[in-house]
Amino acid sequence: MQYRKFGNTGFEISALGFGAMRLPVANMPFDGPEPDLEPAIDLLCRGFEAGINYVDTAYFYLNGWSEIAVGRALKRNHWRDKVHLSTKLPLGNMKCADDFFRILEHQLRKLDTDHIDFYHLHGIGESALGGPIREYRIFEQAAKARDRGMIRHLSFSFHDRPEAMKTLIDTGEFSSVLFQYNLLDTANEEMIAYAAEKGLGTVAMGPVGGGRLAFAGGVFEDALGGKFTTPELALRFVLSNPHLNCALSGMGSRAMVDANTRVASSAAPLSKEELEALAKVRERCAELRNVYCTGCNYCGPVCPKHVAIPAVLEALIYDRVYGFHEHARERYRRIGSNPGKEEMNASACVRCGLCETKCPQKLPIRKHLAEALALFSEPAGK
Repeated sequence: MQYRKFGNTGFEISALGFGAMRLPVANMPFDGPEPDLEPAIDLLCRGFEAGINYVDTAYFYLNGWSEIAVGRALKRNHWRDKVHLSTKLPLGNMKCADDFFRILEHQLRKLDTDHIDFYHLHGIGESALGGPIREYRIFEQAAKARDRGMIRHLSFSFHDRPEAMKTLIDTGEFSSVLFQYNLLDTANEEMIAYAAEKGLGTVAMGPVGGGRLAFAGGVFEDALGGKFTTPELALRFVLSNPHLNCALSGMGSRAMVDANTRVASSAAPLSKEELEALAKVRERCAELRNVYCTGCNYCGPVCPKHVAIPAVLEALIYDRVYGFHEHARERYRRIGSNPGKEEMNASACVRCGLCETKCPQKLPIRKHLAEALALFSEPAGK
């Protein structure tokens, strides 16, 4: 396993981190009967044995069971002494300033530890500074928690605009940042370099695009002549960023752990020529995506048949633009499967054209829906 200096924290962490959101744990409510956590614990320990020394979880992952599984895994073979632990404070769950310590103490009990190495404010953006962070005196509370030895570092996970990351970094309150970064989404690239320059540890979530890059084949693989499979290429791409310390992967199987640790243990950075080839493909794909859909969803609310137009066109994009045929078919298949959501696939389209009157790009939506229906109605492999 490769290890990298983690900002100015004094730690060295593994190039691959273990994200604990997709562990093999039954999806049960926290106050229900305990699920079988042994497969999750065994999987985490397999990663630790392969050299992973950074594990990330959160208060609500797996309906509350993720922190418990991580805590039990860290107890085995004294892994807690060797592995850096990250979890997250759900600001949306706070009603008053006192909730900071109430939630933190609950997490310490669940994790069965006396301290958390990196305590993240979960999914914050710039607006949080003038909202819950100020209202609940979060920075003051975190300083007290550090003084009491309950946390070592305050961090944040991030899903806002790249410019907002700079505002948060410039508070000087954070030791590390967790953000989205992968072959499909490089919007945070400039801010990753800025965070590293300011001494923050940098961790990328979603290195395989939340599963979108988890399939063999596709345009990125073709760009390098099939030298790597798309999943391996995706991880190599993230780890090639010189300002990035760790790629955090949510792993749910032994095969994923073994494949990712192999790459993170032996991967040399992609060459300048390889990175340039991937950049050209990404730029071309970005242009082609907009031929099908920009995802603004102005069309969705006016559809009388509740066709999930952006979701249908997104599946079409993954097939036609990126060449991720299996993933595209699976995304299309899932449309309408959520019982709490009234949405239909392209078969429900009555070609009324209302969607096209709302599309700011003036796209031929009906034509694309018909294309998707024809494509995804065919048996796989045709």
